Amino acid sequence: MTFCFEIRFFYLHIVLNMSFQNSSIEVTEFLIGGFDTIGRPMGVGVVILITYLIATLANIVNIVLIICDKRLHKPMYLLICNLAVVDILNTSSTSPTIIGVLLVGVNTISYVPCLMQMFSLHLAAVMEMFALAVMAFDRLLAVSYPFQYQSYLTNVRTLLLIYLVWIVACSFVAVMPATVLPLPHCSSKLKYIYCDYAAIIRTTCADPTYYFNMISIISFFLLFFTFIFICLSYFWIIVFVKLSSNSDKRKMGSTCLSHFIVVICYYCPLFIRIILTRLGVVLSLDEWNGLMIGSILGPSLVNPFIYCLRTKEMRYKIFQIFKKVQTSQ
Repeated sequence: MTFCFEIRFFYLHIVLNMSFQNSSIEVTEFLIGGFDTIGRPMGVGVVILITYLIATLANIVNIVLIICDKRLHKPMYLLICNLAVVDILNTSSTSPTIIGVLLVGVNTISYVPCLMQMFSLHLAAVMEMFALAVMAFDRLLAVSYPFQYQSYLTNVRTLLLIYLVWIVACSFVAVMPATVLPLPHCSSKLKYIYCDYAAIIRTTCADPTYYFNMISIISFFLLFFTFIFICLSYFWIIVFVKLSSNSDKRKMGSTCLSHFIVVICYYCPLFIRIILTRLGVVLSLDEWNGLMIGSILGPSLVNPFIYCLRTKEMRYKIFQIFKKVQTSQ
């Protein structure tokens, strides 16, 4: 009975989409309208540009340090390197477009680059969840099985795990362009500040409810599955820490604190957006855009500095580089 109803609903959905074909328009580029009400675009653009450059440079430094130092070729640092790649993808998917609108006044984006931006943006969001979940699993293994850890999670297995989560993330995100491409467009103006799924769907002639519900289910599953997995991992880590000696407690706490801060920086803005939406809090377009930009740039800016400052090996490597520079001068 339910299956037949879903078939009829999907058929009705297709018929309604076909009825809009006559009133649809051919879209070759989108107009970005999310910044129409902003007061000081130059000032905001400069702040976003500086933040973007610092975040990108810091993540590149993390990647280069890990790749160039063979002593850092360990599972934990490979996962940090993967997180840095995800952060660069996250910021680079939208920041150039935002900066171009605010500083240069280029408020249009072609159709294909817009779809590519949508895919890369949501891929980075999904990969951030997966990367943090895998890092929590890594810390759980390190704390639970300190002597067997290196045999359980080798570099090869870590790389295979990273490749696997990228493939799974791409599979989930591929649903978005697959559902957008067949739809006719009745508008070429994006409501938000970049090409995300919701903004593009709103430009189509179709009823967005079906598509929003579908993506909401996928997002809810990914968000809470990864968050619950991370929470359970840290629960067991706390249990093992309580059973350990004082010296082991300090070592475990220092090892896991960096990752815990990164998790908070990423998930807090997401849950704030979800809670505000569910409570019916109405935000202005500028406030909503600020929250969206902060949720993208914030974690990408914080993550590399946390791992550089909180990880002993990374701090030592940076100090060695500065020491060599001062000696050469």
